[in-house]
Amino acid sequence: MISRQSLAGRSEVKVKRNVRSRIKRDYQLYLFLLPIVAIYLVFRYYPMYGVQIAFKDFSPSQGIWGSDWVGFKHFADFFGAYNFWQIMENTLLLSFLSLLFSFPAPIIIALLLNQMMAKKYKSFVQTVIYAPHFISTVVLVGMLGVFLSPNSGIVNHVITWFGGQPILFMADAGWFRPLYILSGIWQETGFATIIYLASLAGVNPELHEAAIMDGASKWKRVLNVDIPSILPTIVILLILALGNVMSIGFEKAFLMQSDLNYSASNIIPTYVYETGIQKAQYSFSTAVGLFNSAINIILIFAVNRIAKKLTETSLW
Repeated sequence: MISRQSLAGRSEVKVKRNVRSRIKRDYQLYLFLLPIVAIYLVFRYYPMYGVQIAFKDFSPSQGIWGSDWVGFKHFADFFGAYNFWQIMENTLLLSFLSLLFSFPAPIIIALLLNQMMAKKYKSFVQTVIYAPHFISTVVLVGMLGVFLSPNSGIVNHVITWFGGQPILFMADAGWFRPLYILSGIWQETGFATIIYLASLAGVNPELHEAAIMDGASKWKRVLNVDIPSILPTIVILLILALGNVMSIGFEKAFLMQSDLNYSASNIIPTYVYETGIQKAQYSFSTAVGLFNSAINIILIFAVNRIAKKLTETSLW
């Protein structure tokens, strides 16, 4: 009588043979993967070697291995810092408000464009909303400074024309988050819209035909045909967005930051730059960045698990 162990051993050998045969058969496809794997190993995984300085009192003269271990000292210093809660509040508020207002925008625009019958007008609108994606962040912040200037900006000219007083938009802490979020929506909505339009292009036309035969209006077809069809795409992108909720773009926040709006613009990425580059506290800034990455990893696993239970759609 054949034992279970022998059966398990045979099945394992069979699986290994199948894997080898697939690799031998499709070796050209695996060769195409090699450059991507090499890039990830060199630029993504190899730099993780330096993460250990978050647990050391790093000294450039002694090197990474020669520096003394201090355990979680730098993490404790960050948690006990006088501005820890302000930094966390600024980071979370800016992240969640950006997600709240920017995530639905491309979905709504994609649904509206999908209902347009005039192809030329549809192409024109797509081009107009997609063009800002090619503007660099430096140019974008420069445009904000020009348009919102208290002396020569067109926005303040309109305000004074209606009898108001000029507003220091770029120097006011209360305006930092609205400007950051609105400029992000203007710049990135067009690119995200393409993804949803591609998903809508895969919707079965027979579903719309059946809905029309049942007397469904355009609004009903959007609710009952389009949105359910692109729901898996929405869920996947939402998981990725929530998984990066702590990773706000450093460049725009840093360029918009000033001494006058520092109370609202001091977020984790700018704080890491300030302590790590400007103050040369390499171990401390690495600990802060590692803490930020750990929160993102926890969030993406938690959101993925919740999404899998609720919608049966997930990343893995």
